[in-house]
Amino acid sequence: MTILGAHQSIAGGYDRSVVRAAECGCDCVQLFTHNTNQWHARPISPDEAQQFRDALTRHRIGHPLAHDSYLINLASPDEDLWRRSIRAFVGELQRAAMLGIPYVVAHPGAHTGAGESAGIKRIARALDIVHEEVSCAGDVGAGCLLETTAGQGTTLGWRFEHLADILAAVKEPHRLGVCVDTCHVFAAGYPLATADQYSATTENFDRVIGLKKIKAFHLNDSRRELGSRVDRHAHIGQGCIGVEAFRHLVNDPRFRKVPMYLETPKEKENGKKDGENMDVVNLRVLRELLKNR
Repeated sequence: MTILGAHQSIAGGYDRSVVRAAECGCDCVQLFTHNTNQWHARPISPDEAQQFRDALTRHRIGHPLAHDSYLINLASPDEDLWRRSIRAFVGELQRAAMLGIPYVVAHPGAHTGAGESAGIKRIARALDIVHEEVSCAGDVGAGCLLETTAGQGTTLGWRFEHLADILAAVKEPHRLGVCVDTCHVFAAGYPLATADQYSATTENFDRVIGLKKIKAFHLNDSRRELGSRVDRHAHIGQGCIGVEAFRHLVNDPRFRKVPMYLETPKEKENGKKDGENMDVVNLRVLRELLKNR
């Protein structure tokens, strides 16, 4: 059975993200482990970690996934920001490990004018330092998933080759995986709508990186057109990608055991306060696609 879930808020406690996921009918859940707009992260207490794990068991929610802070830029040519980003990402992996979360999703970074080659080298070196520091601390329970990006500005990761080059440059590539975001790959210029387009894009990924590296998907339609390189998420079937692309993906037997997480907008249906939760609506659409192959 395809594993479907959504990103949920940790407001009120880490365990509350699990409760929210269960209320929406999720199989899996993604969360931030702290305020992503702040460098400082409050320590996680052992009680909080245990409550989170207990909630996963109680509500039968699997495959918890964390997303890192948007402030982190492992590609930065600015030495101070680069070092600060490394320290912050070490903290992200340690926090995930404490919660029992196996992976942290990370945008590779932005080279801010230094060039793609320099940015990729910077990311690879940063990840090597992260791996060294986490190993020395004994917290090797969480790994990093490099996320495909839309390619806004100078961000890296919008071409499959960027991720392949990072994986080739790091010392321990086995500690890394990939999270494919449907909105991002579409905005980056990879078509998905028809069966032939979907097949061509997945074959391209397999040739450049390898499908076995995909450990998670972010399921989002796109408000902008193919190749726009603009990251604007839309509800499933309500954007420029269209519903058929998601039919191909959720029914692909190669990804039957790879968890898929919604990152669609959180407003209520039709913008009404008493409208249905859109995570519920989007999950229903996806599950109908599984029924109506």
